[in-house]
Amino acid sequence: MSMRGRGEDILPRPPQGGEGRGEGGPGTKSRNPRVSLERARELRQRSTDSERRLWYWLRNRQIDGVKFRRQVPLGKYVVDFLAADHRLVVEIDGGQHASQQAYDRRRTAWLEAEGYRVIRFWSNEVLANTEGVILEISAALKLRPPHPNPLTSLP
Repeated sequence: MSMRGRGEDILPRPPQGGEGRGEGGPGTKSRNPRVSLERARELRQRSTDSERRLWYWLRNRQIDGVKFRRQVPLGKYVVDFLAADHRLVVEIDGGQHASQQAYDRRRTAWLEAEGYRVIRFWSNEVLANTEGVILEISAALKLRPPHPNPLTSLP
């Protein structure tokens, strides 16, 4: 697979806060976990090109041996990708995010309050610079180890 370096045609990083196709935007939030599971299943079946491209590289522990899941319900939201052991959420943002920035900020604030780190990429960045996106995800995984104070075995 051929990968391009960063070019000037890549959009700038999306604003802090936001979501992929998660719950679908303001007004569609539900506190019913069953609805979130059903929504997550639906989103997995209707993945965008950028989500499929990134999932190809995230699945099967291909990045630093870390397990990722896709379209995962967290509270009342559905995140694009989750490395649960590292509490890292990876979101892919399409053009609709320009019109829902306030909702996106609330969503990210909630995820961060729950102890998750959220990193975001524009959809076209995933398609045009997959290798760069993967390198950024790998770097984010190294920022904080999954277990800062691992238990040591007793003698």
